[in-house]
Amino acid sequence: MLSFPPAVRIWLGSRPVDLRRSFDGLAEQVRQHLQADPLSGHVFVFRNKRSDRVKLLYWDEDGFVIVYKRLEQGTFRWPTPAPGQTGVTLRAAELAMLLDGVDWQNARRSKRYHRPATG
Repeated sequence: MLSFPPAVRIWLGSRPVDLRRSFDGLAEQVRQHLQADPLSGHVFVFRNKRSDRVKLLYWDEDGFVIVYKRLEQGTFRWPTPAPGQTGVTLRAAELAMLLDGVDWQNARRSKRYHRPATG
């Protein structure tokens, strides 16, 4: 089970990536494709073309961490980003559902209070 602090944002890349890439190659994908800073401490999630493998990349205070998952059967249900977006942001619970094979986009969420953003 992965556990991230609430302030950590989770980004899913919208297009498949060659998962033979390691730390530096994935960090470059974050910079170029997601236009984000790989050293931010946020989690960046990538998939392969068949959607049966994912890699998570994040910076953990003094170095990169990669988490790799390969499915023996089935595929990950990857969300479609809005037009013009290069990635999708998720909550930690949605990432857990994605990794567990739950189609979280079709899950029904009960109404919750969300504090308005302060600018």
